[in-house]
Amino acid sequence: MKSKASVNRIIETLKGIYPDALCSLQYEKDYELLFAVRLSAQCTDERVNKVTPALYEHFPTLESFAQADPKEVGEYIHSCGFYNGKARDIVSCAQQLIDRYDGKVPGTMEELTSLAGVGRKTANLILGDIFHREAYVCDTHCIRITGRLGITDGSKDPIQVERQLRKSIPPKESSDFCHRMVLFGRDTCTARSPKCSGCPLAPECATAKANKTGKK
Repeated sequence: MKSKASVNRIIETLKGIYPDALCSLQYEKDYELLFAVRLSAQCTDERVNKVTPALYEHFPTLESFAQADPKEVGEYIHSCGFYNGKARDIVSCAQQLIDRYDGKVPGTMEELTSLAGVGRKTANLILGDIFHREAYVCDTHCIRITGRLGITDGSKDPIQVERQLRKSIPPKESSDFCHRMVLFGRDTCTARSPKCSGCPLAPECATAKANKTGKK
């Protein structure tokens, strides 16, 4: 595993590249982010951002979602894929938020994961972005890149990766770090043909060193 000094250098390098570390999903209300994350499953954030404006215009309140026919919701999110299941989850989640939490997005892992369509990854993102708490969003980018860097042991299990990141990444850095993993994964450390040559993290990267690409 990485030393604390090496992890800190990685964190600071990423801060320099991506100072804002913003979530790429667009939203105005807390529950809109919750729904947008559900839509992003096996779909790009770019596609979700194209779909949600019309969706939120047609269903402008949480109550309107709770009263909606899932089939109608599905018509607006069709291009996101798996729209039937996503539509059912969104309507059920809206109903649960109203019935259980007075229409507010709850702020604990246990409460969030009790909602329809909400797993640990979604819950962590909400905890970090909405409540500004410790949060480790272990999506495919984060899992891939932390494994390549040697921050984690290369496990593909999100829960195992989350446990390892909790030991390595300071809580105050956790949410922004995971957002930067997404941005870095899109720009440089791609799933296929990562741009190791000239990569700013190559000096700290176990994979780059093993491949000797970090010395080019």
